[in-house]
Amino acid sequence: MNLDQTMMHQCIELAKKALGKTAPNPLVGSIIVKDGKIIGQGYHPEAGKPHAEVFALKEAGAAAAGATVYVSLEPCNHYGRTPPCTEALIAAKVAKVVVGMVDPNPLVGGNGIKRLQAAGIEVVTGVAESACRQLNEAFIHRILYKKPFGILKYAMTLDGKIAATTGHSAWVTSKASRQRVHQLRSTCDGIIIGGNTVRKDNPNLTTHGLTAHNPLRIVMTRTCDLPESCNLWDTSIAPTLIFTRPDSNPQLQEKLLTKGVEIIHLETVTPEAVMNHLYQKGLSQVLWECGGILAANAIASQAVQKVMAFIAPKIIGGQTAPSPVGDMGLTQMTQALLLDKISLEKIEEDILIKGYLT
Repeated sequence: MNLDQTMMHQCIELAKKALGKTAPNPLVGSIIVKDGKIIGQGYHPEAGKPHAEVFALKEAGAAAAGATVYVSLEPCNHYGRTPPCTEALIAAKVAKVVVGMVDPNPLVGGNGIKRLQAAGIEVVTGVAESACRQLNEAFIHRILYKKPFGILKYAMTLDGKIAATTGHSAWVTSKASRQRVHQLRSTCDGIIIGGNTVRKDNPNLTTHGLTAHNPLRIVMTRTCDLPESCNLWDTSIAPTLIFTRPDSNPQLQEKLLTKGVEIIHLETVTPEAVMNHLYQKGLSQVLWECGGILAANAIASQAVQKVMAFIAPKIIGGQTAPSPVGDMGLTQMTQALLLDKISLEKIEEDILIKGYLT
């Protein structure tokens, strides 16, 4: 791996320090190198805060003149909540900027690179580009499709069951796998479940102290037939949002509003409608941790782009035991949805399979 590749991967690691905190902005890291030494580095911590290049330039100070700047995403060239990073780089008199990937945002889209080149700064693009795109897959999807990036996560036995015939499901996978899920939650802006999961599992849907960031907890329910007391109504831990119909269980809705639970009314509570609302709220990455029926609806609505299946080496059996994805109306194996870019990860005795719906 050459110097450019090494520095760009370090930029990516810097950017990851803000996982789950930057939406609707991207994750970005930046490093400034001069005479073979790092003289400044930074990352974008959250929306509204300065961008990665600004933090790196501040650390480098006057020494940035004539230096090489590495940044995982093309520097912005427009005024948003913060001034353009291109102007800061030009003012610092840097000699070269190495860019991981071009910004898919039409407000930038190559204009940042052109501005730097017009100012006489050498620009190199596409360094560790696939890794940079992987880092910001949710941001890219949000920009291109005007919807959050959806991840379906489930844990199942080797024979494809998420619970026993009685509904008992604690625990399908190992403690290490559950900790991996907590880490995954920390990278997301929201977690979606259905009313049945609330009633059966009474989940917390938090990172369980793994990080300070807890995503927005989201419940989809047409009937709002939910318990008056459950972990999700404690909004001092993490915020909770319910999507339901306006006329569903008004007494409970009133009580939940007094507890700080946000309620959004929809005439039809569908994955598509919910994802449209979450886009408007600024979410970039959403985790579906729901049961099989809602999972099937989410997939059919193209609200899921990525699947993460935790598989335990257990066999539970049972003809009526639930599976992770319900009926999608597919009757031939040739109709099965295919996953692309498959990767496998061993977590103690469990296996995590990750892939993208094509």
